[in-house]
Amino acid sequence: MFYVKKRMEIAGAHSLKLCYQSKCENLHGHNWIITVFCKSETLNENGMVVDFADIKKDIHGMLDHKNLNEIFEFNPTAENIAEWVVNNVRNCYRAEVTESENNWASYEM
Repeated sequence: MFYVKKRMEIAGAHSLKLCYQSKCENLHGHNWIITVFCKSETLNENGMVVDFADIKKDIHGMLDHKNLNEIFEFNPTAENIAEWVVNNVRNCYRAEVTESENNWASYEM
């Protein structure tokens, strides 16, 4: 099995829709750290699990310096973003989303 990991920083804003009152319901920003884990039993025609540039384009290119509420139809929690990454990056089986030093979420297939 071949494994690769790509880590990138995303500057983005969001507001959360919650069933309780919270300051996170207000628009605010984070310097998100998104780590993408991919695997494959075989390598593609270029000798890769997936091209790191493609991962960056798919994630960083879509999310950086954006209001995540305008991109996603779901509540943009760290947990939901991690699941979205796994479902939208080829060969991705795990994603970690850090919205601050002490707040981290992951999703794994």
